[in-house]
Amino acid sequence: MATAVSESGLATGSVPGTMTAAVYRGHGRVSIDTIETPQIGRGELLIRVEACGICHTDLKKIEYDLLPAPRIFGHEMAGVVVATGDEVDGFEVGESVVAFHHIPCQNCFYCDRKFYAQCPTYKKVGVSAGWEPAGGGFGQYVRVFDWIVKRGVEKIPAGVPFERACLVEPVNTVHKAVAQLDPQPGDVVAILGQGPIGLMFTMLVNRSGARILATDTMATRLELARRFGAEAAANPLSADVVELAKSMTDGRGADSVIVAASVPGIVEQAVRCSRPGARILMFSQTSSKEHIDVTGADLVALERTVFGVYSADVDLQKESARLVFSGDIPVGELVTHCWPLNEIDRGIELALHPTENSLKMVVQPQRLS
Repeated sequence: MATAVSESGLATGSVPGTMTAAVYRGHGRVSIDTIETPQIGRGELLIRVEACGICHTDLKKIEYDLLPAPRIFGHEMAGVVVATGDEVDGFEVGESVVAFHHIPCQNCFYCDRKFYAQCPTYKKVGVSAGWEPAGGGFGQYVRVFDWIVKRGVEKIPAGVPFERACLVEPVNTVHKAVAQLDPQPGDVVAILGQGPIGLMFTMLVNRSGARILATDTMATRLELARRFGAEAAANPLSADVVELAKSMTDGRGADSVIVAASVPGIVEQAVRCSRPGARILMFSQTSSKEHIDVTGADLVALERTVFGVYSADVDLQKESARLVFSGDIPVGELVTHCWPLNEIDRGIELALHPTENSLKMVVQPQRLS
């Protein structure tokens, strides 16, 4: 063991001098490498990562080479504080925490209007396992920068497993979207796609008192959607989703639609199954290569609103953590596979090509098989 020393020269605790990480090397390749453990500076934390979810935004970056290599991805992370930098207040070695990788300045044009994801500070990644900060949860240790320590770290209560706790960040993003959609009791909300994110939408929309129509092509996911609150659940390849939405609304169509998957034709289906004046929430169409084809009449003459919601909301951070930690929403049931760090490629492959029995993939960096 070696002593980690901060940039200010302050010893911060005993941690390994090297660690294992899954490093993105470009051209869609991830390699398992031994690298130096990050060193922390003033106001920073070093966290031993115990669990990190595999998120499709990271998969897109790997699959399509969207960012220069080398990088260590992974931002849905939970772990244990193993070192604290000088002037850190409120955190101690040994505490279990989740760390967000983006936190806004809360003092700019966009923050004043609560468009936090557009804040220049928010766009800076504040957690790193090495090289250009990219989350780092696919490594055994991460350095949490000072502005994240101040507002972006939540303590995990005793007894909450890390594999559930690491879902706080994606729950926050869904929570933000549902808050902006603001479904009302009795509304019919169609949620297109019941993967891990779509099922989180189903759980949270159900809490509003709205009636839910869920769609997915996998029977096991439709069964879960019903259990988590969907009044109706249907396979869009074999059922007429438009007619089903109309049957739930006296022929009008859904009051709101959430697009929680990214497949050809899904946005057009969202328009067709919604009523005049409906609101359509776009959540999964994050790539500049994805285009939407709807007529002007579909939006203007029929007075529909189409809007996007992206990333997390610092104002909802503590409540999102509470929902996960308390079990008020059963997101732990979404975790179907936990992979040792050196088998992350298997987790990535299954996340990209899911089966009837797979949902959320979680990497456990301290496990090496």
